[in-house]
Amino acid sequence: MKFTQIVKNYAGEYKKQLILCPVAMIGEVAMETTIPMMTANLIKYAIPHSQETGEISQVLLYGGIMVLMAIASMAFGILGSYLSSKGALGFGRNLRQALFEKVQHFSFKNIDHFSTASLVTRLTTDVNQVQSIVMMIVRGAVRSPIMFVMALIMALNLQPALVTVLAVAIPILAIAVVVIMNLAFPRFQVMMKKYDKLNSSVQENLIAIRVVKAFVRAEHEKEKFAASADDVTATQRAAEKIVLWNGPIMTILMNFSIVAVLWLGGRRIVGGMMEFGDLTAFITYITQILMALMMLSFMFVGLVLSRASVARISEVLEEEPEIESPAQAADAVPDGSIVFDHVGFSYQGEADHLVLTDINLSIRSGETVGVIGGTGSAKTTLVSLIPRLYEVTKGRLLVGGKDVREYDIHTLRDQVAMVLQKNVLFSGTIRENLRWGDENATDEEITEACRAAAADEFIRSFPDGYETDLGQGGVNVSGGQKQRLCIARALLKKPKIMILDDATSAVDTATDARIRQALRTHMPDTTKIIIAQRITSVMDADHILVMDEGRVKDFGTHEELMARSEIYRDVYTSQQKGVA
Repeated sequence: MKFTQIVKNYAGEYKKQLILCPVAMIGEVAMETTIPMMTANLIKYAIPHSQETGEISQVLLYGGIMVLMAIASMAFGILGSYLSSKGALGFGRNLRQALFEKVQHFSFKNIDHFSTASLVTRLTTDVNQVQSIVMMIVRGAVRSPIMFVMALIMALNLQPALVTVLAVAIPILAIAVVVIMNLAFPRFQVMMKKYDKLNSSVQENLIAIRVVKAFVRAEHEKEKFAASADDVTATQRAAEKIVLWNGPIMTILMNFSIVAVLWLGGRRIVGGMMEFGDLTAFITYITQILMALMMLSFMFVGLVLSRASVARISEVLEEEPEIESPAQAADAVPDGSIVFDHVGFSYQGEADHLVLTDINLSIRSGETVGVIGGTGSAKTTLVSLIPRLYEVTKGRLLVGGKDVREYDIHTLRDQVAMVLQKNVLFSGTIRENLRWGDENATDEEITEACRAAAADEFIRSFPDGYETDLGQGGVNVSGGQKQRLCIARALLKKPKIMILDDATSAVDTATDARIRQALRTHMPDTTKIIIAQRITSVMDADHILVMDEGRVKDFGTHEELMARSEIYRDVYTSQQKGVA
């Protein structure tokens, strides 16, 4: 997606400001280019007239007009600055919102294409870069060319012969800008990637700050961050060193041009071919022409800086969500029955690299199914396919008798509640976090869900009860408390299917048993899938699924598996020895 297309698509309600700003700039330029001519006339006519007659009326008239024109120029400039700021900031807001909304529609596979740190950089640093160049362009893209043209016309009207000075300066400037752009662009691309790495280091450290402190790795993290920061500084310095040549080159050209005009103009004044007032005005016009060119050169360099950011933003905007609702999507899930029909899955979407292989499984609505398997047996991957967090690579997955690809995504996911291995809470109160399950839940419903999840007692032990502020990520509660809050949040959804992915690993066996009993009592018609490491957490389930290396090894009751499944029996025996 090109820069102009991005501006067009996301200017939105701020298009008016972005359009009116150049109009204000035209007014400012008109005043600025007329003032030197008024100055020349003042020197050529008004001052000699006042010296001859002793009257200063014409001087005052010219001076008054010039003051009014200066005030008008300032007013147009202030208006242009206001409009450009409001329009560019509004555009930045819309673009940032569009990027965030796009990310919300991504599947897990889409998100895997970008690191979290990279997405944060794109929504902040890259958007700010594009926003800044928009502000520069709406002011300079019209102002500088019009300033160049109008000042050039005025200069040609005064002394065409002296304008030849620009025939040397302009080609040199054009060559310099092209060279700078071509050299700087790849360096800025590298710089943005280094920013991603720096943000990744910061994010990782802050998320795992307790682990860092527990293992006394603060110094190591400081060194790692310093290395990333130095890397960013070095790449930015390499890019900026190229860009910085633009200023000195322009200054040299401007000084050279003014000296040349003074020398040529002085000779013409001595020869009687030019008046002093015309030379004064001409120098001002040459300065305006060169300043306009300087602004254009800086604008081009700014576009170079923004090209890398535009490309990175476009990658996100043009990323097609892998999982979308079909055109005629089913808008209701009849029940919680689940059927895996020869299901295969690969994170790369390749049939030759399957993580899950030929899964055939039928779960009736309302059943409780336990899932047991070693680390890396793809238990979490299996259940992630049910709400279409990932797309099935081979076969079919049916929920409520329909292929999951036939459902509206929102409808399907609203009927599947997941409590993941990594329990996530958000900044805010306990009550606000629980209402993620049902934003319209009453206080009674919240309390009932917390009792079922064995959370009500510890919540009431806090001074502020349900209004306790959890802090970012739920840092004010223990791991077991966090798990119970996440279970209560899932219960409030009243889903057709509930998935607990090792969701009671941080609670004691007695609390685990209480939660499982509450699930049977409060959710008899809900299909419950419980992934667990402890067999005691699933041995009373209707069926237990045994997985190994992405395949179903067995499926049956506790008694059946004890009789025929060597994997299940070995796990059970080892855990019972641990208890003994």
